[in-house]
Amino acid sequence: MEKSSTPSKRLASLDAFRGIAIASMILVNNPGSWDYLYPPLKHAEWHGCTPTDLVFPFFLFIVGVAMPFSFAKYTPENRPTAAVYQRILRRGVILFALGLFLALFSLTLDWLIKGIPPNFSTLRIMGVLQRISLAYVLAALAVLNLSRRWLWILAAVVLIGYWLAMQFIPVPGFGAGNLTPEGNLGGYIDRIILGKHLYRGGPFDPEGLFSTLPAVVTVLLGYFTGDWLRTQPIKSRTSVNLVIFGLIAVIIGQLWGFVFPINKQLWTSSYVIFTAGWAILTLALCYELIEVRNFKRWGIPLEVMGLNAIFLFVGSGLFSRILIKTNIGSTTTYTWIYENLFRPWAGALNGSLIFAIVMVLFWWMILYGMYRRRWFLKI
Repeated sequence: MEKSSTPSKRLASLDAFRGIAIASMILVNNPGSWDYLYPPLKHAEWHGCTPTDLVFPFFLFIVGVAMPFSFAKYTPENRPTAAVYQRILRRGVILFALGLFLALFSLTLDWLIKGIPPNFSTLRIMGVLQRISLAYVLAALAVLNLSRRWLWILAAVVLIGYWLAMQFIPVPGFGAGNLTPEGNLGGYIDRIILGKHLYRGGPFDPEGLFSTLPAVVTVLLGYFTGDWLRTQPIKSRTSVNLVIFGLIAVIIGQLWGFVFPINKQLWTSSYVIFTAGWAILTLALCYELIEVRNFKRWGIPLEVMGLNAIFLFVGSGLFSRILIKTNIGSTTTYTWIYENLFRPWAGALNGSLIFAIVMVLFWWMILYGMYRRRWFLKI
């Protein structure tokens, strides 16, 4: 049986999709041992894309899908006020600050537990939450001030411009078109602007400033999808159209990858299109099951995590850092738990996977308690 009404202001399927993304993040970020991982749970070493490499762009895509529902009240006759822009900037600042807080928390633990004074000269400035912050603010400002036509033009210009810049602007000592960690243009720009404040002191930052520009387009592609969904009937035909759009994007991204390789760490233009395609396909599945077929109960366990995604991201990050920085005997608490409670009976590889699954279940129980009490952390 299908519903024929138009979508409500909030899509339960989007909350479920967000839950899939955040649960996947906990799973891939918390193996018992990084030495024992099944291939789908590994990031691509450089070029290429694994299921794990889909998690982060899914978050940004979801941010975009939610925008047309929250911004629907703003029209040419009802323009957003200064207070609206202040709220957008405030959310961006809070997200950026939370990302910096996680980095500072690690330094603080080293200081308190190991007596290692904080070295702020190499503190990483960028990160996952920082990229979400910048991409959200820039995309929101564009959405509120540009027509749909100009948003499409902006997205195309950014993706094509990023491709051309990475291919044809020479980097001193490496030349043009060098897509290695040391020689790519994005890394060179990050070294100039951020100095030593890069990921693990490396030659570039996978969440760097220049590569955040195509990440903004990931949000915009989510916006285009949500804006289209907002006007569609809740029927299987809508889900089928989503599948078609998703497959087309996957194919275009794959073809583009032959000349501009799919690469998460560089957030290449082909990666933007390819991962957006997979995001649309995943949303289509959630939409068909929850909105069209009304399988609400199927989505509730995922909604539990999706409705408190920021709390879960920060909370799990703090918890993991505590386990890694504290010791039981001569080994970290994190490793001790894996080596003594999981590996002996499940083996190295399966024990590592089960450890990660238990972490997901642990956080799900905490969030379920919050869900029952209607405690939702909003920024």
